Amino acid sequence: MSARATFLALCLVSLTVFSTLITCAQDPRRYWAPSESKDTVFQAGQLPQDPTSPDKYPNIWSLDILLSNDGFGLGTIFRRTLTPDLSWFVSFSISESKDEREVEYYDYYYGTMVAPGKLNRFLVLPLMTGIQYRLFREDIVDTFRPFLNAGVGPAMVYVMPYVQLLQATEGYMYPDQVDYFKAIGKGQPHYTVGGFVGFGANFGTDRSNIFGVNFRYYFTTLLGEALPSLYDERTGAVAATKKNFGGFVISLNVGTAF
Repeated sequence: MSARATFLALCLVSLTVFSTLITCAQDPRRYWAPSESKDTVFQAGQLPQDPTSPDKYPNIWSLDILLSNDGFGLGTIFRRTLTPDLSWFVSFSISESKDEREVEYYDYYYGTMVAPGKLNRFLVLPLMTGIQYRLFREDIVDTFRPFLNAGVGPAMVYVMPYVQLLQATEGYMYPDQVDYFKAIGKGQPHYTVGGFVGFGANFGTDRSNIFGVNFRYYFTTLLGEALPSLYDERTGAVAATKKNFGGFVISLNVGTAF
């Protein structure tokens, strides 16, 4: 099966999971009726008082701000509570990636950031589905809720030109930097499969508003050939390629529960 066919098949699986989660969200007790907690107090006309109970806010939609050595990114997650400790989620994000050998500096003369020898820009767009498991629910106060999580799914690496190498009349090659938004239209997608493992925590006593942090390590390696990333400034030949687009990411989560 080709990389493109694999990508499309995994997209279909992830979207099926997503639709299932949305269907479940419309009726929080349709697939799981939690047993009464020993700490739950029922009073006439009132909701359960157990702050760890998932039946009050079983669904979470959050915005992710991604920080890594490669730059910034944005993402979104829909998470559905299955049990007091276990959740199921679907996430999508878009973030920058660059060659670890790349060196960037600020050009004060032109007022721009410059990366000598950089040939291409990369954007990584993973669509993940996975599980999240809460740790130490009965041993730690509810204002600090640590968890482990892991996900897997299709990913797209979008490669865009950073410079175009032009030939001068004297015969040598020189770079012409491509504007970022113009480069998007000149890019090409490459498909693969990725995953991540991570740990983090949610904070606060208000369960309807979500704030947390997640430390993840992504595994995203191209199935085909590596992509050109750097060039030799003397000859214009490709000097380095990039095949692995994973790495360590810090994710800040802000969202709402319903």
